[in-house]
Amino acid sequence: MALNILVVDDSETVRAIIGKTLKLAQIPIGELHNASNGKEALNVLREHWVDLVFSDINMPVMGGVEMIEQMFSDDLLKSIPVIVVSTEGSKTRIEELKTKGVKAYIRKPFTPELVRSVVEDILGGFDE
Repeated sequence: MALNILVVDDSETVRAIIGKTLKLAQIPIGELHNASNGKEALNVLREHWVDLVFSDINMPVMGGVEMIEQMFSDDLLKSIPVIVVSTEGSKTRIEELKTKGVKAYIRKPFTPELVRSVVEDILGGFDE
């Protein structure tokens, strides 16, 4: 089962690192979409089938929190799991995001093993 994944971060470098980390974690990728902010991400989500979203919180135009709120108020998008990837990691912030529907929180920097473990927790194991 190849996954269609959307990576949302205002840093092109971070988007590339997450993409490479997904490959190193041996997560089966069908399509890898990228967006530099929440507004772009919502457009991608409305145009493409996406199984999983990795998103930063702090971005220009539309941040991750607003994007997540809009996703979870949209019947077509609310079932897509979101994993927040950020340097910001206070317990209060993580709990706030989880109450908004975020499935997991990964703190930068991260390892392929951590990413694989989190994805498996959310979507189940992968057949190699």
